[in-house]
Amino acid sequence: MARAELAEFLRSRRARLDPASIGLPGRGPRRTSGLRREEVALLAHMSVDYYTRLEQARGPRPSPHVLGPLADALRLAPAERAHLFALAGASAPPPSSPVRRVRPHIAEMLRRLPDTAAVVTDAAYRVVAFNPLADALLGDLRGEPNLARRHFLRTGIVESSAAESFGRIAAARLRAAHARYSDDADLAHLLAELRARSPEFRELWEAYPVHAPGHRRKVLDHPEVGRIRVNCDVLPVPEDDQQVVFVTADPGSTAARAFRRLVATR
Repeated sequence: MARAELAEFLRSRRARLDPASIGLPGRGPRRTSGLRREEVALLAHMSVDYYTRLEQARGPRPSPHVLGPLADALRLAPAERAHLFALAGASAPPPSSPVRRVRPHIAEMLRRLPDTAAVVTDAAYRVVAFNPLADALLGDLRGEPNLARRHFLRTGIVESSAAESFGRIAAARLRAAHARYSDDADLAHLLAELRARSPEFRELWEAYPVHAPGHRRKVLDHPEVGRIRVNCDVLPVPEDDQQVVFVTADPGSTAARAFRRLVATR
């Protein structure tokens, strides 16, 4: 346990917090910026004496049950949370559910790619953000946002062929998500539905595929523009366990002309 580093880290993160931004009432003038120690202790559900000893590098090694509420109280980002646990000589437990929000700069990136279909998916393959071309290409992402469900239950645009089956990729990602978020009710419901209704998913689940994100080409059968060949590339967002999926067309190809038609009609 790095007591001195832990103490300095706690002090730095306490100092940057604005009491008003987290709903704490004013309690007279403050000599320094940030929260008071007693306010952090209150938010973290621990005694002021215990928290003070941590900040003074005098405390015992905090357990994960102490570090979790402390990280929440200090409003730590995922990387900061992991660093806090590491300083205390502990392993950070995984979050209980997939992250289903999108960082503003990621959403803005989608908007700035009018000639590329782009979506952001969470760990369970639910689309949590998309741009207009992606909606036109994939069809009704608001009505059915989960790409794995669309594939296995055939509720979206059909992928007619690919070098590597999307089903195998989706099953691998859902397996990994299940290992990390075993208590998430929405994910459990999705897996139960796919097991019950999709023989393909049941077979792939039992085979236990493992897949790393990368480049792939596939063919889509689109109801408006017909059969088109597209490229798919993935940008991981590791701090949120999300992926940005970019779907592009080769310049001058039939797919590129189809993309322009889809953009023009939206």
